[in-house]
Amino acid sequence: MITVEHVRAALALENFDVLAAQLRMAPKARPLRRPANMGGQARQASVLLLLFPAQAGLSFVLLRRAYNPHDVHSGQISLPGGAREPGETPVQTALRETREELGVTETVEILGQLGALYVPPSDFEVQPIVGYVPARPLWRPGPGEVREVLECPVQWLLDDMHKASGEMVVHGHSVYAPWYDVRGYRVWGATAIILSEFEQRLRRVLQRSPNPRHP
Repeated sequence: MITVEHVRAALALENFDVLAAQLRMAPKARPLRRPANMGGQARQASVLLLLFPAQAGLSFVLLRRAYNPHDVHSGQISLPGGAREPGETPVQTALRETREELGVTETVEILGQLGALYVPPSDFEVQPIVGYVPARPLWRPGPGEVREVLECPVQWLLDDMHKASGEMVVHGHSVYAPWYDVRGYRVWGATAIILSEFEQRLRRVLQRSPNPRHP
């Protein structure tokens, strides 16, 4: 069984190849770092990988975004998060957005962070934060922002039966991408890249455990 202590150890790994872990679930030819010739700076954002205990074991929350014609990520499955406001730290942004989108008011213990990544369609650099609450929150989805809340056991990330890849049509363009299958939804793009790093960190730690229980 995956525990919070496994997560702590995974986030504290030294000499871990973040880029290689992210690329495992990245769309083909997807840049994970902002091209130097673009000029200026990417907009800053944060997301929260919020862990909590559930009947199926340690789990995390995803959301299906509401339709918004002005948002290139409209309708996609993602972690709670959004743009950083002036004066905020990455952690403050992640917590604020999670409160606004899912109504989470519980005290969140910050366990650490994952590697930042670049999101080309929106020109955002995203910093993933990992947090934990000791009891399953009562979700209160923000009206107009969230269409559905999805709970996913962490163990699913380690089960290749929940992975697939293929051609996808996104905004009129064909993209070859891998994805996690979460309750029938394709979790791909930036969210899959973040979860991939988390998965690979956990695999490294579980391989060192006396009695690892994962596929």
